[in-house]
This record gives sequence, structure tokens and C-alpha cells, in this order.
Amino acid sequence: MKQNHPSTNFAATLGLDWADKKHDVWIQPADGGKPEHRVIDQTPEALHQWVAQMRARFPKGPIAIALETSRGPVIAALGGYDFIVLFPINPAMLCSYRQAFCVSGAKDDRTDAMLLEEYVRLHPAKLVPLEPDTELTRKLARLVENRRGLVDERTRLVNQLHSLVKTYHPLVEVLFEDLALPLVAHFLLKWPDLAALQKATLANVRKFFYGHNCRSEKTMEERLQAIQKAQPLTQDPALIEPAVLQAQALAGMLQVLHQSIDEIESKIEQTTDAHPDAALFRSFPCAGQALAPRLWVAFGTNRARFESAQEVQQLYGIAPVRKQSGQSEVIHMRYRCPKFVRQTFHENAGHVVRKEGWAKTFYEQQRAKKKGHHACVRAAAFKLMRIYFRRWKDNKCYDANLYEEALKKHGSGLASQLKKTDPTNGE
Repeated sequence: MKQNHPSTNFAATLGLDWADKKHDVWIQPADGGKPEHRVIDQTPEALHQWVAQMRARFPKGPIAIALETSRGPVIAALGGYDFIVLFPINPAMLCSYRQAFCVSGAKDDRTDAMLLEEYVRLHPAKLVPLEPDTELTRKLARLVENRRGLVDERTRLVNQLHSLVKTYHPLVEVLFEDLALPLVAHFLLKWPDLAALQKATLANVRKFFYGHNCRSEKTMEERLQAIQKAQPLTQDPALIEPAVLQAQALAGMLQVLHQSIDEIESKIEQTTDAHPDAALFRSFPCAGQALAPRLWVAFGTNRARFESAQEVQQLYGIAPVRKQSGQSEVIHMRYRCPKFVRQTFHENAGHVVRKEGWAKTFYEQQRAKKKGHHACVRAAAFKLMRIYFRRWKDNKCYDANLYEEALKKHGSGLASQLKKTDPTNGE
């Protein structure tokens, strides 16, 4: 990562431990003056008034502030001042630093603010100042993360629905292979149990499926016959009536989630279309509508953000961690990293190794070495990140043919395997 921030020119270093109702601040003047502890109320007026006081107190040079977050209202407020340099510190990193001086594990907000200030003052070369990306990129970052959160919530509700219908209405799982479809929520809101469904005319049931674009006559007939032949699992009202209420509640929440996810996905597409780098990230193999915006957020718009592909691999946890002591050596995946972005690269690589020629060959090579599936996918992601980094840095779209030609030019063993599997070489 870049380390060219003006660490020797700070007029003061501050540690800020933020909370919902108040913020603890530890202030250390650069001239060696006495440190000071202050508490600031969590209101815009109090925060901006305190910033004005800091500027009046330290009129010359920038002010460094270390805190345990890289986003949120405090970051948004402080980021608007050009004389403030923000240093986000990973909470796990601060926890390890705290434990080095307090083996009991005791902590409080004042102490955390003091340790944050000490960290940024004594170890500035190990920290990277926060450099906010463009408005479009920051907006997209929140959109894709919010979408993931809603999708995870939908999965949780669908799993509850699976468990519920098995207890009183198993026909639902016969009629629909995927309960996450919007169609299922509408179906259960209309006919929450078998008795209500079998009272409906076949014409109304057929009309319902037609209205949800289910036009296969074979599937339609199979569903109608299944409804006619179905027998209730139980007729106990003490079980059915509470289950019906819960099923309708889950279906209602799923219906809202489906609508919200559709709206967010539409906004993601609009935001992506508006960005000049859209074509670049959409050219990445198997990026698609969902993963292209997430890859864009991972790299960002500022091409000076990363100096090498290794920085990207290490930041996002794809680069392995090697631990060696004496004759022992352990290599494992990186745990302290932005996990959502790591998942993005892992998901993308999982698709690429199935569809991209050279990646599929590489995956098979790794599997031949008796490596597990996910280890092979991470290895492919490691390789893809080097390619994506170069394309991003040069602002040039991905081309599989160019990469395969480069493999052949450098005499890669992977290139020789590609020749063997190439169906056009007559072998």
C-alpha cells in the first residue's frame, strides 16, 4: 500500500473512539505538549464545533485522526475537512495492540482512544490514510453490500419457510423446486394451506400460474394433478392455524424483500452504466450483472490506490499467509480481511474455472495435485487478480486470447497443457 502520507508534518495526532451517543478523543500535540482527553456528543453541531476548535488550536499543518471505522457518519463529517487526515484501524488490529499492554483484557473508551492515538503517532508507516473514492464508486459500494445483506436475509427467511411447510403443507415443495422465487410468496399469500388451495377452481389456479409467466403445459398439468391428488399431512387446527399465520408472515416479508432487491439491482445497473470504467469491469470473465459492480468496488476508481497486484491480493485475503518457526512451516488462508470482497473474487473464480479455457486447465492442474476444490478456486482467484490488476491499471478490457498468447510467449507450463486440450490442434 502507499505510504507517502505526510506523517512527519502533523500538527497533532488524535485517537477517536466513536460511539452512538458520544465520542472519546485523545489529543497529542506534535510539539510535545501535554496530552488531553475530551468527550464529544454525537451531534453534528458538537462535532463540527470541536473540529473548528482543533483548527484554531493547531492552525499550521494537517491533523491525523485514527479511528476504528472506514465509513459511517463520523467519517462522512470529518472527511469534508481538507486539513484532517483519517487513518482507519482494523478493530482486530487494535485489539491485539491493546492486549500487548493489558493482559487482563480490560478496556474502556478513553483507553481505546489513547491507544489509537499512540498507534498512529508511533507506527504511521504501517497505516494507510483514508482516501475516499468518487461519489459513484462509494454509492455503488453501499448498494452492492446492501444487496448482499438483503439476499442473505431472504435466504434466512426461505430456510424458515422450508422448515415450516414440511410440518403442515408439504405440497409447496412438490410444486416449486425453489422457494426463493417471488412466485412462491404470492402463492402462499393467496393459498396458505392445502384446504384453501383445493377449494380454488382449476381455472383460477391455471390463471395464477399464467399470470406469473408459467406457460409450460406439461409443468402446468403436473402441478394441477398434484394439487388434486394431494392429501393433507394433518388436519389438526392447533397445528395448521398457527402455521398458516407464520407462513403468511414469512411470505409477506419475502415479497417486500423481492421488491427491494429488484429496486437495488436496478439502481446498481444504473450506477454502473453511468461510470466510465463500466466496460472494463464488464469485460472480466463471468463478471455478469452481479459480480462486475462488486469487482469495480474492490479496485475502485483511483488507479494510484494500489501499486502492485500483491497489494490487492493481500488486502482482500486471497494471498496465503505463511508462518515459519524453526523447522516448522504452516500456510493458511488469510482471515483478517474484507470478507465480502474476498467472497467476490472467490465467487468470480468459481465461475471462471468452469467456463474459461485456460482457467479450467489451471483448475484441473491444481486438482491433480490433490488440492481441495476451494483451495483450487482460491489459486485461480490469485491468478485472476493479477490479470484484473493489470487490465485495471492500464484501463484495457480483458481479452482471453491475449492472455493465452502471453502464456505461450513466456513458455508457461499452462500454455503447453492448453495446446494438448485445444480441439483445433488435431490431436
